[in-house]
Amino acid sequence: MLKVKDILAKKGNTVYTIDAEETVYDALEDLIEKNIGALVVTDHGRHIGIFTERDYARKVILKGRASKETRVREIMSDHLFTTTPNDEVEECMEVMTCNRLRHLPVEDNFELVGMISIGDVVKHLIEVHEMIIDDLGHQIRDCKTDF
Repeated sequence: MLKVKDILAKKGNTVYTIDAEETVYDALEDLIEKNIGALVVTDHGRHIGIFTERDYARKVILKGRASKETRVREIMSDHLFTTTPNDEVEECMEVMTCNRLRHLPVEDNFELVGMISIGDVVKHLIEVHEMIIDDLGHQIRDCKTDF
């Protein structure tokens, strides 16, 4: 079975964080600069939530708040779903789909070791399925030459 560590082996282990007391504007600058969609929110070194583009759209813009005055802590999603390197990719996809998540931080012994997105999961599953199809094609061609 496919594991989260297989995705991280290709993608890398970089996790971007932001302190809970930073402004939403600072968080948006980080998202744009790093070309990402989510930041893990920290407080004194502990990860306490996640800030996403969706949080910004729903909790700042639509509520008439000012991004230069609002703290990340005020609008972050504080229920942090995580996974581990040894979890199966299919399980992650189910968690992400059922909870409408686009990003899932990866923890190993309570330490952040990566972040996967729904796009990473889908891309990885497509690659694996393409390899399986290719392998089956080779097996079928090999069987035909044996006759």
